[in-house]
Formats: sequence, structure tokens, C-alpha cells
Amino acid sequence: MTLSPQHVRVSVRDAVATVVLDRPPANAFDPGLIAELRTTLEPLAADPEVRCLVLRGTGRFFVAGADIRVMRDLTEETQRAMRPWVDIARLLETAPKPVLAAINGHALGGGAELTLACDMRVMTESATIGFPEIDLGLFPGAGGSQRLPRLLGAHRAKLLMIEGSRLPAAEALRIGLVDEVVADARFDDRIDELAAALAAKPTRTVGLLKHVVDQGRDLPLDDALDLEFAAVLELVRTADAAEGLQAFLDKRAPSFSGR
Repeated sequence: MTLSPQHVRVSVRDAVATVVLDRPPANAFDPGLIAELRTTLEPLAADPEVRCLVLRGTGRFFVAGADIRVMRDLTEETQRAMRPWVDIARLLETAPKPVLAAINGHALGGGAELTLACDMRVMTESATIGFPEIDLGLFPGAGGSQRLPRLLGAHRAKLLMIEGSRLPAAEALRIGLVDEVVADARFDDRIDELAAALAAKPTRTVGLLKHVVDQGRDLPLDDALDLEFAAVLELVRTADAAEGLQAFLDKRAPSFSGR
């Protein structure tokens, strides 16, 4: 099924691309939405003029998870059709620029899993987040069973997934599941502030840092240090490294170009 373009909206301003999922009533995803989101995100992730990606939903939801009307067809074919949601998360995780999850509303199941692939998670105080798949006889199979233990530790992650609880924003912040909680009335302004600050960073440096952390995490230390040094050698050839060091010597704020 091909969804009309309004299910994924994009706005670009001052090097920040905001991608809005708008599939009422709960922004649940199905194969059509996955395809549209992938088509939208791939060029934005590759575009050097886009220096920060913001992902958010509409209404009361960020993303409510997978569309149950699709998932109730318990066949291998259905699972394979929904599997590319994992590719969306990986695309965000490996994007060579900062990615901000603006959790404007409830993030549940696959929606919560998607936020785990983002570099920063900011949540409005009235939202909830959680992994309720266990109550459907399932578990978080779109990256959650792997990313959540890496974020919170194996014991806490397993407990959250087994309990299937929906956490209020304050509790999600307390355990480190999100990075910041913002009052509802202030949320949009705060997201704009954070996105602008991230877009002003040396984007190529951010991309290399993400690559080194992601790829080096499971390597033997000596191999990881070699990976790190290769990135450093690439980094010193960037315009932003030259700008950052010169700005320090000049006692002024750096003006990074993202290159």
C-alpha cells in the first residue's frame, strides 16, 4: 500500500530537517509508512546541508508502535514486511549528523524502539514511553531487545520489557531512558533550541564520533583504538577542525561549516 505524502512531512530551516510522522489516530506504522519514511530519511541523512535531524509525531502520540491490524496476521510474510522498521532505526543511528527524537507524545513498542536509535531523546512531561509487547505475547523485536540493554544494562532492560510498563516522563528521565523532560507548553521552543545547537556543531566531527563509538564498541580494545586513530587522521583534514583550533587561539566562538 502506498500512503499519501501527508503521512510524513518534512520542513527544513537553518540546516535542521524536521520529519513529522502524521498517521492518525496514533501514528502506528505499517509497511507503507515504513517505505515512505525510508524514502524521506535517506536523502536527508546524506545531505551535507542538513546538519541535524529531528523526528517527531503529531497529536497525543510520537509513535504508538506497529499497526495491530497488520501484526495480527501472525505469518512470517507479515514479519518480513514489517522488518524494515529496523532499517529505519539503523539509518538514524548511523546518520553522519546528530539525530534528535522529539517525543511529543506517547512512544510505545516500536515507537519507543525507534527513539533508542536517536542520539538525543527529549520528552514532553505529559507523554509516556514503554515496551508493552509482552502483553501481546511478543517482545520488542525491532531493535529494542538489543539497544535497551546497551543503554540501561541487561537487568533493568529485561525487567522493563518483561513488565511491559508505560513509564511517565519523570521516571524515564530518572532511569536514563530519555535525556530531558520539558513542560508541554515549552516543548516546541526547547526542541528548536536544542536542534539549533546541534546543527551548529561540527557535523563531520559528530558523524565520525558516532561511527567510532558504534563500530568500536564490540571490537577488542587495540582494534578499537586503531579505528579511533583512523578517524582522528580523517578529522584533522576537516575545515571545522581548523576553524575550531583557530577560534580557540583567537579567543572567539567557532563558526563551524559542517565540513
